[in-house]
Amino acid sequence: MIALGEHTQVYLAAGVTDMRKSIDGLAALVVDVLEADPFSAHVFVFCNRGRDKLKILLWQRNGFWLFYRRLERERFHWPRPQDGALSVQVSVQQLQWLLDGLDLSRTEGHRPAAFGLI
Repeated sequence: MIALGEHTQVYLAAGVTDMRKSIDGLAALVVDVLEADPFSAHVFVFCNRGRDKLKILLWQRNGFWLFYRRLERERFHWPRPQDGALSVQVSVQQLQWLLDGLDLSRTEGHRPAAFGLI
C-alpha cells in the first residue's frame, strides 16, 4: 500500500473528468488545467460526472501510480471549489474521509480547547 505523509498535498480537480483518460491524459490535465507539476509529490484526484468513479494520480520516485475507484451504489460527495478555483486542496485525512463516503462540507472535529482563566 502507498503511504502518504501528513504533509502531502492533495488536490481535487474541480468539475468533471472523462474517466477514459489514463496517466498521460490526467498528467496533461494537471499541467494545462490545474497549472501544477504532475511529477511533484502531490496527489491529484479526478471525478466523473456521475460522482461514482474517481482516479488518483501520484508520482513516486520513478513512475506514476494511478488508482481507480468505482462505487456500485453510492456517490462521492465531491466538494465544489470556491470563487472559480480550478481545484480544492484537502488533507490526506480528508481524502480518506471522501473515499469513505463522508461529505467534507459537513465534517467537523472537536473544537479546540480554550486554556486560560475563566
